[in-house]
Amino acid sequence: MQENNGIVTPRKPEAPGPAPVSALDDPSLYINRELSWLAFNRRVLDEALDPGVPLLERIKFLAICASNLDEFFMVRVGGLQQKVAAGINVGSGADRMAPRDQLAAISTTVREMLQAGNQCLREQLLPALEKEGLLIRTHKDLGDKQKDVLTAAFRRDIFPVLTPLAIDQGHPFPHLLNKSLNLAVLLKRPRETDRRLAVVQVPAVLPRFVQQKTDAGYTLIPLETVIRLHLPDLFPGMEIEHATVFRVSRNSEYEIDDDEVEDLLKTIEEEVRKRRRGFAVRLEIEANAHPLINNYLMQALDLEATDVYPSDDLLDLTGLFQVYNLPGYPSLRDPQFVAQQVTEFVNAPNVFAAIKARDILVHHPYESFSHVVEFIETAARDDRVLAIKQTLYRTSSDSPIVKALQLAADNGKQVTAVIELKARLDEERNIAWARELEKAGVHVVFGFVGLKTHCKVALVVRREEDGIRRYVHMATGNYNPTTARVYTDLGFFTCNNDFCDDASALFNYLTGYSELPQWRKLIVAPSRMQAFMIERIQQEAENAKAGRTGRIIAKINGLLEPAVIQALYRASQAGVKIDLICRGVCALRPGIPGISENIRVISIVDRFLEHSRIFYFHNNGDSQVYVGSADWMDRNLSRRVEVAFPVDHTELKNRLVHEILALGLADNAKARELLPDGAYRRVQRGVDQPPMRSQERFLEIAVQNAQRRPVEIPPPLPVIAAAPAKARSPRKRPTKTPERTS
Repeated sequence: MQENNGIVTPRKPEAPGPAPVSALDDPSLYINRELSWLAFNRRVLDEALDPGVPLLERIKFLAICASNLDEFFMVRVGGLQQKVAAGINVGSGADRMAPRDQLAAISTTVREMLQAGNQCLREQLLPALEKEGLLIRTHKDLGDKQKDVLTAAFRRDIFPVLTPLAIDQGHPFPHLLNKSLNLAVLLKRPRETDRRLAVVQVPAVLPRFVQQKTDAGYTLIPLETVIRLHLPDLFPGMEIEHATVFRVSRNSEYEIDDDEVEDLLKTIEEEVRKRRRGFAVRLEIEANAHPLINNYLMQALDLEATDVYPSDDLLDLTGLFQVYNLPGYPSLRDPQFVAQQVTEFVNAPNVFAAIKARDILVHHPYESFSHVVEFIETAARDDRVLAIKQTLYRTSSDSPIVKALQLAADNGKQVTAVIELKARLDEERNIAWARELEKAGVHVVFGFVGLKTHCKVALVVRREEDGIRRYVHMATGNYNPTTARVYTDLGFFTCNNDFCDDASALFNYLTGYSELPQWRKLIVAPSRMQAFMIERIQQEAENAKAGRTGRIIAKINGLLEPAVIQALYRASQAGVKIDLICRGVCALRPGIPGISENIRVISIVDRFLEHSRIFYFHNNGDSQVYVGSADWMDRNLSRRVEVAFPVDHTELKNRLVHEILALGLADNAKARELLPDGAYRRVQRGVDQPPMRSQERFLEIAVQNAQRRPVEIPPPLPVIAAAPAKARSPRKRPTKTPERTS
């Protein structure tokens, strides 16, 4: 059986003369992970630079870009600095780029990114905000009347929180907290010539901006500006010679020795405490800093010049989230939307009846996450429910899911929560939830020491008239109602016995000493997912070699695993047409003659964070479609417990292939195409081709589905770009960071 609708239209296989297998190990065929990630963050920044994006959304994207960079330095750069210090000269990725070369390229790329972002803020965004009555003012822009108002606010709300810290023989340089904003103050006593240094930490417990309501809107003054204006109050009797704002980022990655761990909870708690005091990896500082301050901070923090990022503009742009979250201004934002209720749930007497009637696929955030919450909450209250088992990787601070699990335990049900304590940067929240759940009587399990439990599975066991029945929810995204409003994810509900048997076996594997079962439906990492995916890719290659159609489409967040990339290269050489919708890092170079000219890679960065994972294999007309929690990255396939599952129901499969994947491939408004040199360019739209923004269409489709109106899906783009860009030098590494186009 051959599929249609354009997305899998067969094309005659090409035989480009494959390169030797050994050549696929060539480092020039791989894009460096860190530079690929920075290219992704540049695509985020491009949304802030785009005048077609609503003004406050541009502010949001600028804040997201800054927040992303914070995590990048905390997690990735610190590790590279450690490798350089240890004398490691060869990179660990397939590109083999030396750690020192990576740090140099990162420094250059980040400076270009910061320059573009700050210039946009200064020349475009701030003037545009001012026209709307939203003013961000520094000490240079304040009048006497505003200063008087700020003085009252300083003495009432800010001064009591501050602690000036002298630095001298009796007061060593303080260990400043990660991501903390500070003022370094150069001062001296009257009639003395010796300069002294002090530090004032800008309190993170206070809002980033002091907010003043005006007739026109709001005036916002950075907190460090208010403190700078009132330094004489903090150092009475001293002469203030110079004050500089600076910010420190610290290494936040940690490793746990599996053989030494006795209590995982206590070990993670200790590592989180250490994180706050990790070694410095980046110093952001005002460009006009006094040389004495600049040099002292570099020495005190043990940083090199390449680790210092001077700025003439506002430091810590994550504070712009406060501007974005100001009430009102609907014309400056994306149009509001209401996540639609899924008809199968609305029309059923309860959530269990809906799932019992048929398998259900939910597309978030276009369709409501409330159905997932309802699934757990109903189970917690239902007298017939005997047990609930659920994995929790990340969840919100006021999670209704966790509260429902607590209620279920209070109601005498058997409740098990597999909580991943090592969810990066969410460890403290997960530790707190673990303790709260244990107090409520929930069996809390922390999974495996050497593996992160990243799969998203919930199992409900219910006694019904005809016996015990189990209900399963599996997803690509976390059980987090907050991120479910801004991440695109898929959730799947079923009571199919094969899925239920596998889910039961999975929880037994996670909580007990069970050996790996023989899975009926699930593909589970790290035991067999990588081998399974490579087998599917190889099968498409064999079909193409035999003169049949070879076709692969994958929607993922990252592609790094060399074994998977080499399998894709071989499939391309065999004539398989491959489309990858890869939001983030991608080490694969498409469009290289003889290697990957049959591979096209696009990335969609838009209003919602693309997060779902879908894998399509043509399989000689009997298509196979899988959905799961794992990307094609070494960490997902080798160091995490992940789950992918087949979608066999024809209607649901068609929706995944001919709606979600097709519209993603047809996006010509927010999609960027990866070029062989690692740069990205916006997908080129034909002269007569109307714009097609996939996320906008998904919103429309969700409304149409809720109202049960016929859904009209525009025809997708051709299966493969007509002429992939040629590689500049397929066998040589680019000598400099590629210039990006937009």
